[in-house]
Formats: sequence, structure tokens, C-alpha cells
Amino acid sequence: IITLSDLECDYINARSCCSKLNKWVVPELVGHAIVTVLMLISLHWFIFLLNLPVATWNIYRFIMVPSGNMGVFDPTEIHNRGQLKSHMKEAMIKLGFHLLCFFMYLYRLVSQSAAR
Repeated sequence: IITLSDLECDYINARSCCSKLNKWVVPELVGHAIVTVLMLISLHWFIFLLNLPVATWNIYRFIMVPSGNMGVFDPTEIHNRGQLKSHMKEAMIKLGFHLLCFFMYLYRLVSQSAAR
């Protein structure tokens, strides 16, 4: 979010911004896929179903990168067609999702330790 807002305010250039953001696309995808599979294996159905759409969206976004682009974030296209605003919106939604998951996992951890 901070990197995208820096780009929006012209504190950094598009190439530098996209390079920083693309560096984290694959680790985010792999990490979220692992968490989703672990929730399936451990039979936490609600959390699995909550994580599945986000993991699917991450995979879809990675697969649908047009050939010739630098990655999910492309410096030549980030200012076109309001992509910067949509990337900011997506980042805010993911932040909210991860905060929700953090507090759900924390609550689950506290309730399990209290039951013992």
C-alpha cells in the first residue's frame, strides 16, 4: 500500500515501484497456497473456505499476466485505465482480509489453550 501510494504521489518512479511489488507476488502466492492446503489437511473447513477465493485470485492474477509484461505490476501499464487505483483497492482488501484472518487465528489459539 505504501509503495503504491508513493507511486501515486510521484515519490518513486513506476519501474522502481513495479520492481518492488513484483518481487513479492510469487512468495505471496506460494505462502497463501500453503496456508490454504494446510487448512484443508487439518480439516478447518471454515478457514479453508475463507482462504480459497483469495488463493484462487492470486493464482489467476499470476497466470493471466500478458506476455511481454514485467509481471503482475507493469510500469508501462500501471497508470493506464485506472490500474493504479484498482491495485490500491486490491491491496486494501487484502490488508483487511489478512487482519481478519490474524484475529481469527489469534482467537482460535486462545480458545484452544483455554480449553486445555
